[in-house]
Amino acid sequence: MNRTSKLVAGERKRYEYPRYFFTNKSDDIRRLYTDTLDALGVAWTYTRADTVSVARKASVGLMDAHVGAKY
Repeated sequence: MNRTSKLVAGERKRYEYPRYFFTNKSDDIRRLYTDTLDALGVAWTYTRADTVSVARKASVGLMDAHVGAKY
């Protein structure tokens, strides 16, 4: 669960949303993972050089459908 806050109309609003992380030092393993995400239509980004993040609502829904909810 990602927790964050945002300033809206001068007031700090807090919200949270589910997301997936995958961390691996191997370029080959990460490439297998991201190629599979691409084939499934899952949007992803790198949050660090060795960490892939899936955070968009529709993509998290696809991950839940293929992998199962993580909570």
